[in-house]
Amino acid sequence: MNNLLPGLRKFREDVFPQQQKLFESLSQGQKPHTLLITCSDSRIDPNLVTQTNPGELFVVRNAGNIVPPFGACRGGGEEAAIEFAIEGLGISNIVICGHSHCGAMAALTDKANLDALPSVKNWLGHAQSTKKRMETKYNDFKLPHVVEENVLVQAENLKTHPSVSASLSLGRTRIFAWVYSFETGSIAIYDPKLKKYLPSIEVREESEKDVSRFSI
Repeated sequence: MNNLLPGLRKFREDVFPQQQKLFESLSQGQKPHTLLITCSDSRIDPNLVTQTNPGELFVVRNAGNIVPPFGACRGGGEEAAIEFAIEGLGISNIVICGHSHCGAMAALTDKANLDALPSVKNWLGHAQSTKKRMETKYNDFKLPHVVEENVLVQAENLKTHPSVSASLSLGRTRIFAWVYSFETGSIAIYDPKLKKYLPSIEVREESEKDVSRFSI
């Protein structure tokens, strides 16, 4: 609280007045353009990384940026948020963003003893497809590879949600796969045509021609 309370005061007295019109407009409703699904890791600040303002991103966060297949967590928070983003807010872009040094992915592959964390253990059960993919694609379980593959697996799981599936079939929604690196501040974006992640600077040059190329 010794850190939070001064921050609240600074926001109210210094930051808020500079963007007062923006915040007043947000009181009338939200129209985010992107659903961002990322990890709960405290080292990620979605608005800071993407340089977006409040109201632009509809964010879903959990350990490991996992998207359980539809029905696996019937009525769960992820399922409800995804449905509302697509059906209620009409969001057209979905980004699943993993990150370097992900503790959830490390626990998934290191066979860590999670008996003292039963809820975490149960949650990571929804990422078993990532583990299976690693076993068939790689001879090792290097964490960077696990993080990258997990994002792609979760993108596939996302497509099992009826609202997403319907929107994709109508061409109203696009899904993108990102991996954020803490140590470099860079974002790698998956290119389904090349079947690999590319630095965001390369993607920017290509996306000016056709951003849909990077949707998966």
